[in-house]
Amino acid sequence: MNIESPLEVNGRIYQIPKTTAIAICLDGCEPAYLDAAIADGLMPTLKRMRAIGTDRLAHSVIPSFTNPNNLSIATGRPPNVHGICGNFLFDPDTGEEVMMNDVRFLRAPTIFSNFYNAGAKVAIITAKDKLRALLGAELKFDDDRAKCFSAEKSDNSTLTEHGQEKASAWLGMAQPEVYSAELSEFVFAAGVKLLAEWKPDVMYLTTTDYVQHKFAPDDAEAKSFYEMFDRYLAQLDEMGAAIVVTADHGMKPKHLEDGSPAVIYVQDLMDEWLGEGAARVILPITDPYVVHHGALGSFATAYLPDDADHNDIITKLLTIEGITHAMTREEAVDEFELPGDRIGEIVMVSGENICIGTSEDRHDLAALKEPLRSHGGVTEQTVPFIVNRALDLPSKPELRNFDAFFYAVTAAAM
Repeated sequence: MNIESPLEVNGRIYQIPKTTAIAICLDGCEPAYLDAAIADGLMPTLKRMRAIGTDRLAHSVIPSFTNPNNLSIATGRPPNVHGICGNFLFDPDTGEEVMMNDVRFLRAPTIFSNFYNAGAKVAIITAKDKLRALLGAELKFDDDRAKCFSAEKSDNSTLTEHGQEKASAWLGMAQPEVYSAELSEFVFAAGVKLLAEWKPDVMYLTTTDYVQHKFAPDDAEAKSFYEMFDRYLAQLDEMGAAIVVTADHGMKPKHLEDGSPAVIYVQDLMDEWLGEGAARVILPITDPYVVHHGALGSFATAYLPDDADHNDIITKLLTIEGITHAMTREEAVDEFELPGDRIGEIVMVSGENICIGTSEDRHDLAALKEPLRSHGGVTEQTVPFIVNRALDLPSKPELRNFDAFFYAVTAAAM
């Protein structure tokens, strides 16, 4: 690596790593998952890291969804800087609801592109392909200094577009099903192989929350997942990397006693209050992978007609049991560090055990085989932040999950 001086990225200074700096984003990792697995003796490596390294809790960004938090980790900044404030948005310029996974939505350079441009070797491995383009923005793959591929599309990765030809064949693992724990295992296995054989300077491993949506911390399937992760973590640690383990968000049960989803259908309420179709409720959790959450999360935004009384709508929302926050766009920009041009006039958040939906007839919940577990609100904002080096760190709310690379690189520079 030929980096001559520390790098400034989005207003933060990153040191020159002497060993590989790795950030691992365990999608949906409510801290209780780690506690349960460690209590059963299934995560000896992480237990040791907690004891001799650094063990903290941090806050994710709101909404506590995948895309906003992964891009915050990738840029070291909140959504009002990088612009990605959901998995999904309403584009008022076009009148269309679209996925927010196109590079055109990204407003800030990533830590990865800055390190690459400075001469470093960068590796990014994602579980789902929806994040790959955003995380790999501005990387080039013609000089064997960048790799960015997903487990989901690992059969079809190419040297020119991903830096790795047919990643599944290279790894010796079949391309996993998208709804599986194996999708995340592929990420860990690829990270171990890259560290051993290619030795990147900076590496990001980010998983899927399929397991966490389906299983609670004390469930055997969840414990098995974290036992598997710990085996790969041990290998990364043994090779001398400086590692930060964090998450994009937590995960809470959001269902009734009979197992049916607990949902407030806000579009139906808006239709009742303002007239059918006068308001448009947007659920930023929406993505192509709705089997495990049915597009139900704890954060929503609403676009209102010009003559709507915003304060009246907010007052009505706050009288509904389960709605913990209802605020104007300006208040949400200030409190949650959101880009104001990408949210509606109203922002709302629901509590720990309840979700926000649009209209009851719009959600196909037939694929939900287990009681709903989901995220998006402030009750899913607390995430683990564990470093395999001893560092003097604050805890939440000062410590954020998007500090991951700042401290991973700091540890790697020691």
